[in-house]
Amino acid sequence: MSGPLALVGGGEWRDGCDFDRDLLAASAGDEVVVLPTAAAYEHPELVVRRATEWFAAAGATVRPVHAVDRAGAHDEGNVAAVRDAAFVYLADGSPMHLRSVLLHSPLWDALVAAWQGGAVLAASGAGATVLCDPAVDPRGGAFTVGLGLLRGIAVVARADTWSEDKLHRTLQLTPPGVPLVEIDERTALIREPDGTWRSGGAGTVSVWVDGREAGLDALPA
Repeated sequence: MSGPLALVGGGEWRDGCDFDRDLLAASAGDEVVVLPTAAAYEHPELVVRRATEWFAAAGATVRPVHAVDRAGAHDEGNVAAVRDAAFVYLADGSPMHLRSVLLHSPLWDALVAAWQGGAVLAASGAGATVLCDPAVDPRGGAFTVGLGLLRGIAVVARADTWSEDKLHRTLQLTPPGVPLVEIDERTALIREPDGTWRSGGAGTVSVWVDGREAGLDALPA
């Protein structure tokens, strides 16, 4: 049995992300461990500041884990903080950098262990993309290898910012039978511990299978 999992379409920690309060309540804690890894080259300290202000309004504190490179993903203190967390949040940024830092690392093992042990896991934008396998490469809309926490599902984050041509290309390239999920900014696709799915937030979530729109019940439990 795993904890709740939220795949956020980007634009995290802003008005409309009401689902964060539900996730915090599900964690039964008052601390959120935030990894600004994907934003390593985009002022990660500002990412942490925004998260801190956002969760302070919900009565929680933020514990940053500054694992922005491979050395950070092997740091014992970082690994312990994630392993012991009740709520872990991966910030948006570069999906390829996030994957390269976490792949086959002790930090990744700790994150998976925490989630499988019941911790809440949220991943925005880049995180939502690379937690899946196959993973959508947002640079061109084609597919690449993801981290594989969720297999047989692919995510387009910030779907409301993509052009129709780019979305159409990705739909055409999606492997047969694999659900492609388009998630708008400030919106989350949430998997509950019992395997059911729901959406929340300011935008919409769309699921496509073999080029046709489907519902959330098309997603694997």
